[in-house]
Amino acid sequence: MKKILAAAFLASLFHTTAFAGSITLDVFALANSSSGGTGAAAGTVNAGDLITISANTNDLWSAGSLPRWSNADGLQAVLFATGSDDSGQAAGVQIGGDFGLHTQSGLSLPFGTLVGEIAGNFFEIGTFFSAAAIASGTLNLFYWDSNAGDNSGSISVTVRTPDGNPVPVPGILALFGLGLTMLGLSRRNKRA
Repeated sequence: MKKILAAAFLASLFHTTAFAGSITLDVFALANSSSGGTGAAAGTVNAGDLITISANTNDLWSAGSLPRWSNADGLQAVLFATGSDDSGQAAGVQIGGDFGLHTQSGLSLPFGTLVGEIAGNFFEIGTFFSAAAIASGTLNLFYWDSNAGDNSGSISVTVRTPDGNPVPVPGILALFGLGLTMLGLSRRNKRA
């Protein structure tokens, strides 16, 4: 029993440090659309916490038929396929363009922009964001769009806190708490 409890405790410690200072998650254009989807939960923050969020500029997602592919900065410029990108198109084919701005919750940004939300407050992230959290609560990530039905693809996003530690994800904290509880129960049973 002690070995199992010790293993659970060590697993919880390892799991909380397994991200080596960051949390990486996929944000999906369809499931995490600002119009009809739910945000990809990236952890909890306190107002004023400095957070850094980045997405690879080569990761692409789509708002529908061509030319609607973009990176996390959104559909704001002409984009051509490389032949090996996420669009699946041959090199040189136009896969993205400027589709103007989508306005939602008082925020106007290019369609396809990576957007954050904390406590109902939306803010632009794009391919890179580093600033203080505007509120306390769960940090959710969205694909900025007016019609989720034809969206496809996903991008990989890395979230970091200012000290290089990952933003705490509720499930990881629960696992850590379980490990500590198991260790406490083990010690209590040893004394009895």
